[in-house]
Amino acid sequence: MKFILTKELGRLARWMRILGFDTIYFKSDNIGTLIVEALRENRIIITRRKQKIEGLEKQIVAIEGIELEEQLKEVREKLNLEIDEEKMFTRCTICNQILEEVEKEEIKNLVPEYVYKTQKFFMRCPRCKKIYWQGTHWGNVKEVIAKLLNC
Repeated sequence: MKFILTKELGRLARWMRILGFDTIYFKSDNIGTLIVEALRENRIIITRRKQKIEGLEKQIVAIEGIELEEQLKEVREKLNLEIDEEKMFTRCTICNQILEEVEKEEIKNLVPEYVYKTQKFFMRCPRCKKIYWQGTHWGNVKEVIAKLLNC
């Protein structure tokens, strides 16, 4: 499943990417462009907007939640999403690209010295070049997911 989230759901878009879902963050107010992009790429639109778009009821999921955990729970329930731990942390949280494994030596001067010394596994975005590693945020994300799954 692929998604496109409207501009009021930026934080949720980031988390959908953390969970491994192909998620576009659509920052424009142009509903026509949003619809064209969603149809062209076969994406489900997730929004907090109440506006109905005739003929696209099955492709638009309107959520009510304001807090991130509420939004994640609502999306999971409405779309019957399965969260696969194997897919977590496989996409860039900035630009949605699939991350690529990178040799530790290649990023020596690109990460803090402490990170380089304490981490063994690194990933890099092929588009924006952001580097990822398994820091403390990994455990924080797993806690949020555990809460979500136990709701």
